[in-house]
Amino acid sequence: MDNRVIIFDTTLRDGEQALTASLSVHEKLQIAQAIERLGVDIIEAGFPVSSPGDFNSVQQIAKTVKNSIVCGLSRAVEADIQACADALSVADQFRIHTFISTSDVHVQQKLRKDFADVEAMAIHAVKFARRFTDDVEFSCEDAGRTPIDNLCRMVEQAIKAGANTINIPDTVGYTLPHEFGGIIETLFNRVPNIDQARISVHCHNDLGLAVANSMAAVQAGARQIECTINGIGERAGNCSLEEVAMIMKTRADLLGVHSNINHQEIAKTSKLVSHLCNMPVQPNKAIVGSNAFSHSSGIHQDGMLKASNTYEIMTPESVGIAKTKLNLTSRSGRHVIKHRMESLGYQADDFDLDTLYQDFLKLADKKGQVFDDDLEALLFNIQQQDEKEHYRIESLNVQAGSGQFATAGVQLAIGDEVFTESATGNGPVDALYQAIKKCIDVDIEVADYKISNKGAGEDGLGVANLVVNWQARNFHGYGIDTDVIEASGQALVSALNAIYRAQQIQTIRAQKANQEAAASESK
Repeated sequence: MDNRVIIFDTTLRDGEQALTASLSVHEKLQIAQAIERLGVDIIEAGFPVSSPGDFNSVQQIAKTVKNSIVCGLSRAVEADIQACADALSVADQFRIHTFISTSDVHVQQKLRKDFADVEAMAIHAVKFARRFTDDVEFSCEDAGRTPIDNLCRMVEQAIKAGANTINIPDTVGYTLPHEFGGIIETLFNRVPNIDQARISVHCHNDLGLAVANSMAAVQAGARQIECTINGIGERAGNCSLEEVAMIMKTRADLLGVHSNINHQEIAKTSKLVSHLCNMPVQPNKAIVGSNAFSHSSGIHQDGMLKASNTYEIMTPESVGIAKTKLNLTSRSGRHVIKHRMESLGYQADDFDLDTLYQDFLKLADKKGQVFDDDLEALLFNIQQQDEKEHYRIESLNVQAGSGQFATAGVQLAIGDEVFTESATGNGPVDALYQAIKKCIDVDIEVADYKISNKGAGEDGLGVANLVVNWQARNFHGYGIDTDVIEASGQALVSALNAIYRAQQIQTIRAQKANQEAAASESK
């Protein structure tokens, strides 16, 4: 049996069904091209008959994508299939994916037909689709709850009619892995012409088993997995592409299968889909969550410093993430603090680890997470809370409206001086940041910016978190206010004060080095 598993991505069809607002044609093209770079074999681009917009987007994707086969979905109805053919005919090769329900609950309660009628509709749909392409996929909707005799019969007839891919969906996420794998195994044992088609699976995640069911099916002989980026889709979502791809790569020794996925494109594609679909990825999401390669436990961090494979079964670089992150929290051990200080350029005799670690624990209990600039501040006893900050916003004024540039004016105190500047920007926060940048003599770049809420209702607080890059180092800034613009300004000024402390530390270190050099020369 072929050991390659075809990856069929349905982010733009099943995935989009979960969105509160439809994607534009341009956004769909962006996602399709990213999925193509990811190395996906089949891209299910949409449901052409559903709307003129969906027809147009499928057609545009079919025109643009060259390295993946573009597919359209249709019910077992001639008009649907014709719409697929019309939208996809601009491509050199394409797939028509037609489906009909096969479970008793669907056949009797949704379709209100006999199984024989449904079987006849399926056969006719497959034959009609073959008029337009040799690449026809047929799905038995709700296969997971279909009586096995009926399922075997439907699969055999669909293959006989000309379908060369047969999809077995667990449409409502009902089956358990051993149960679903057993269905696939039974089909291979009982359907006489099963060798004439590729068996595919499309599992939903209602019980959190979509990935497990898909892999059980692969172990039973299925050679196509239908999935989505970040697992988005109807209800609780679909099988997650990044998870099955990395399972096959990481456990190739056991599974003996592989895909054509370019694994280093995974993180980039995940971020794009999350952004365009306005669906944040949960931090603990496997493979692509922000915590997937982060370690906070002191025991884990100790192991990671000694050998990364003690707590990581894959590297972050393998999925396109820059590096492992060791979070500095109250759970971190002394060895991590020592390692972090050394990575900042300090020698063991530059600090007393015992004293620094105790100060770190107190700050970690207070802040939750400690950053590099906090450690340096602790080292040189620069009190962040009690002393007057170097940078302070005295006042600000921002104006923004539809169809015009935002403008901002700011009075920024720097030490004992006050500077006044104004600027325009793409939005109120950008305008404010441009005005602040005019006041300062520091070359910075905002690398990350997030706004969230704390509390509820009209009195809820806006919380701004950002990361600023200065001299190849990242500095964290934080602000909170009922006005999100005020909070955003506070966050940038917070980061600037962290940079100022780093500059002070550089000066102190340089003075110390000069004193040591002078003392050495005098000897």
